[in-house]
Amino acid sequence: MKHPYTYILFILLTSIVFNACSTKKDKFINRNWHALNTKYNTLYNGNIAFEEGREELNNNYRDDYWEILPVERLEVTEDIKLDSEDNNPNFIIAEEKASKAIQKHSMDIKDEERNPQTDEAFLLLGKARYFDQRYIPALEAFNYIINKYNYSDKLGEANIWREKVNIRLENEDLAIKNLKRVFKYENLNDQEYADARAMLAQAYINLDSLGKAVQQLKIASYHTKKNPEKGRYYFIIGQLYNRLNQKDSANYAFNKIVELNRKSPRVYMINAEIEKIRNTEITNENQAEMLEFLTKMEENRENRPFLDKIYRQIAEYHLEQKNDSVALAYFNKSLRATELEPKLNALNYENLAVYNFDKNDYKTSGAYYDSVLTNLEENTKKFRSTKKKLDNLEDVVKYEDIAQNADSVITLYNLPVDDQIAYFEKYVAKLQAEKLAAAKKEENRITAGFAQFAESKGGKENKGKFYFYNLTSLGYGKNDFVQKWGKRQLEDDWRWSKKGRALTSEATGELVAANDS
Repeated sequence: MKHPYTYILFILLTSIVFNACSTKKDKFINRNWHALNTKYNTLYNGNIAFEEGREELNNNYRDDYWEILPVERLEVTEDIKLDSEDNNPNFIIAEEKASKAIQKHSMDIKDEERNPQTDEAFLLLGKARYFDQRYIPALEAFNYIINKYNYSDKLGEANIWREKVNIRLENEDLAIKNLKRVFKYENLNDQEYADARAMLAQAYINLDSLGKAVQQLKIASYHTKKNPEKGRYYFIIGQLYNRLNQKDSANYAFNKIVELNRKSPRVYMINAEIEKIRNTEITNENQAEMLEFLTKMEENRENRPFLDKIYRQIAEYHLEQKNDSVALAYFNKSLRATELEPKLNALNYENLAVYNFDKNDYKTSGAYYDSVLTNLEENTKKFRSTKKKLDNLEDVVKYEDIAQNADSVITLYNLPVDDQIAYFEKYVAKLQAEKLAAAKKEENRITAGFAQFAESKGGKENKGKFYFYNLTSLGYGKNDFVQKWGKRQLEDDWRWSKKGRALTSEATGELVAANDS
């Protein structure tokens, strides 16, 4: 009797599951079935892939602290990508999972979405496309949420992400207008409010409205719950104040980063300390304190990844204090410590080039300017100005060499005859000594080669044989002959290079023609 009940129960459960799988029925079981499958299956795996992709981007991204940092850490290429192009496989997986969730679990009944997780699927779809830098398809996904899901709890987030896309597409004015509308009409939580203010600041930075950007970043730094974001926003505020030539306000922002200490990435704190030093005028009162602080930064083991910038700051300090030799040493230490920092290399080489130029060492200065060029991007204003300096410097070096040669000739011409003879005799002796040294070096090389051959298996096999059967002796003799006589034809009177060679008469000491017959 148990089997019929089991069979009936199986049929009942199967029918329930089958009915629940339908996306056309607006029933409690249908809605929750598809919501659970969307959230804990496809979207769960998609979100994992998305976070892995973002982590990979963050690990590979390197900030350029010589320029104003972007609000968002994302390396952007110049080209706008389309659907057919992809980059990061994690974002492709996230997009596929989001698309699968939409296709299999969307419950669009009477033009209304009944699956409460579908809007999250569209949000993930847009985010994956955004970080894959396919902004037009991403914009479509965010617009779909805004236009379709009027009562979604993701509406505010979708609006913020849409304006991120507009900023990437250089539609800053539109982004500012839309973000102001979001603040007025949407209910945002603190983190969403901070994100929106930060993106509004980015739009103002792009439009060079730095004062307005500062105000937005102050609000964002107050509302964000993420300490790494706080540190980044404070640093950008400091950079903006520096651009506005408000050094005290900039240092106040940099001090906020120092106060965060380990709550924020150390890279922000180190760069903030360096910026504070640059903003501080060195006087007799703070000179020793400044050097002591820089020395502590150099000796702190936690600062090893940042020694390239610390060394450069120490070099600039000593250069300002006229300690030239120490400054040059630290510029070179910075160059040796630098990894993947072409702008830092360019700055160090430029300092060395300027120093040698001021010392009238134009050749060395030109070599350093050449190194500056290798660390700059072509088709930039800095590259063109440096190239012009180098070209002018090469002309200076050329004419300086001509002038030096002319001065040398004039100086020699003005010497007494005896001094001129002594100079040329000394010069000829030097040339002869160099020639003899070169010949001796070559002879030693050949001798060493034969000695090595003699110790080899082939050399030992020929040891003790008749001269012309001994390969070692024969080879040495042949080379010795060529060195002494050169290459001669096998003929009579081979010793004379010219048949009409002049000889000295032993009787008279006069030159006579040699008889070659």
